[in-house]
Amino acid sequence: MSRLQDLHREQGQSPWLDNLRRDWINDGRLARFVADGVRGITSNPTILAKAIASEDDYDEQFASLAGRGSVEDAYWALVVDDIVHALGLLKGVYEESGGTDGFVSLEVAPSLARDTEGTVEFARSLHERIAAPNLLVKVPGTAEGVPAVRRLIGEGRSINVTLIFGLPRYDDVIEAYLSGLEAYAAAGHDDLSSVSSVASFFVSRVDTEIDRRLEALAGGPEGDPEILALRGKAAVAQAQVAYQHFMRAFSGERWEALRAKGAQVQRPLWASTSTKNPAYPDLLYVDSLIGPSTVNTMPEGTLDAFDDHGTLARTLDAAPEAAQAVLARLGEVGIDIEDVTATLEIEGVDAFAKSFDELLQTLSDKAAALGASK
Repeated sequence: MSRLQDLHREQGQSPWLDNLRRDWINDGRLARFVADGVRGITSNPTILAKAIASEDDYDEQFASLAGRGSVEDAYWALVVDDIVHALGLLKGVYEESGGTDGFVSLEVAPSLARDTEGTVEFARSLHERIAAPNLLVKVPGTAEGVPAVRRLIGEGRSINVTLIFGLPRYDDVIEAYLSGLEAYAAAGHDDLSSVSSVASFFVSRVDTEIDRRLEALAGGPEGDPEILALRGKAAVAQAQVAYQHFMRAFSGERWEALRAKGAQVQRPLWASTSTKNPAYPDLLYVDSLIGPSTVNTMPEGTLDAFDDHGTLARTLDAAPEAAQAVLARLGEVGIDIEDVTATLEIEGVDAFAKSFDELLQTLSDKAAALGASK
């Protein structure tokens, strides 16, 4: 049994793969990941853009599609095909888990991150186009995305709420899920068990931004040692505090009323968990965030590293007071965490939109080249 399988069996955490590539579908590598313990797959516009732009596995299908419609329509057809294949590979996990794992995530168009109505309509169209119970449509957890999440959950649709960087927005996302379930029940649905959701809380990027600010406050990387001692601690501390918010929200009278109707918890999903700073342990954002009813989605290198030498222990709530103390100390030295998370949300939305635009340009160039070669 692999360490990834042990992570789920012993600690109740589901390892997911944060990548999707057609060559992995074709050569069987994706199936091997699943056999080794991967219990779900996430994708985003940046991941999909890299795969489509760099692999020739898409060329034949793209050439056919580009001759019949727009480049953007061709893109979505390519992506939907990959998602459908991945959903098939994970169908067994979905069924074996009773519908708690085995999901594949696909994001709405990045241009809709600030458009509530557009997000709702696009998410509906993806669910209807693919129509698989183990599809999670990804909706950005922006101020405009949160009400879209509530409406979609209220329609009984399964959603991955992504690009969550801070605690206040995470609380908003939890409330959107709970009130969405209540709306779905009020519409006459007595069985809520088919509605699934995860809340994707981004981790490593928080340290990247806060470390930069700490060094500025300290007077440089060789400056005030008390301030510099906080580097590499903010992201884990905030995620550990977020888990306390999760535990409180999914307990008590309100939650028990929903659970009695079959509702599933909205699991925290730790995203952006590869270590960006080479000075930090390679599994900092995995080993420190292990706990039941959670997901950690990892790129293949991080998955391989965990399977080789990862921790198998409950660490996520081992020292909640210490995590709170780190956040308090950051405020004392001058870190405005709300400003950090607002900055990261803007950067995240912009990065996905840029990746999508660059991909469409790459595909347009490829379509022109294919047309010239005919």
